Amino acid sequence: MKELVIISGKGGTGKTCVSASFAKLCNDRKILVDADVDAANLHLIIEPSDSEESSFTSGVKALINKDKCIECGLCIERCEFDAISDDFVVNEIDCEGCGVCHEFCPEKAIDLIPEESGKWFVSKTDSGTMIHAKLNIGGENSGLLINHLRKRAKQEAEAQNASYILIDGPPGTGCPATSSITGTDHVLIVTEPTKSGFHDMIKAKDLCDFLKIPVMIIVNKFDLNQDITDQIEDYANKSNALFMGRIPFDDDFPRAIMNKKAPVEYSSGKGADVLKSIYEKVIENINKH
Repeated sequence: MKELVIISGKGGTGKTCVSASFAKLCNDRKILVDADVDAANLHLIIEPSDSEESSFTSGVKALINKDKCIECGLCIERCEFDAISDDFVVNEIDCEGCGVCHEFCPEKAIDLIPEESGKWFVSKTDSGTMIHAKLNIGGENSGLLINHLRKRAKQEAEAQNASYILIDGPPGTGCPATSSITGTDHVLIVTEPTKSGFHDMIKAKDLCDFLKIPVMIIVNKFDLNQDITDQIEDYANKSNALFMGRIPFDDDFPRAIMNKKAPVEYSSGKGADVLKSIYEKVIENINKH
């Protein structure tokens, strides 16, 4: 079983287009994961069905039992977040779940209630089983949720004797990105030929280097700035990363997304042809190691 995570240093580089296309091109048994839980969108292209839904809880919120409360005011004094009103009602937004009010309440009138931060799903798709999630508005601990999705994906992969786990990871280098790539086999960074894209790609590469994960790099819409594309390829070659190719700008890519299709199944243009070639190179490299 090989695990590939597709990430980007910044949003908007076309990472999910690449992930969806790889899912469609891979004929081997595989498990799909949408680890971009803060802004999940793989399900818009790889449409899930027959979903098994589970709740994701993260942290707690305080709840005052008015039947027990003697309104001594100690909880209001102790709360560093001013989350308790003068009429002894906890503001769920302001409450950080630290538990100080619970510990100091003389009447044990304050309970700590587990908070649902979102839901996660095991779904059927035309491309195989997909593990994905949806955080509630303001839901926290997306890194923990991503870790949970990856564990479930490995369980599914073992049960189905799958050859690959393909993960559409989050952009950036924060906790979600770190959680999505830690301990994985390979990372593919999708970047764009802009100064910000190049800069953020380097940050993502540095994170992978710190975690000792082999890196492959591709440039999407490379022909928008040939000079920066050349700089990215030169950087990849000098930084012990594998440069896997350049995808040209292709109007069919946004049209494919609007029609809920991966570019390689919607288009027969040059961009889709190049993406197919890159997929073959990526899989060949993965299977060597």
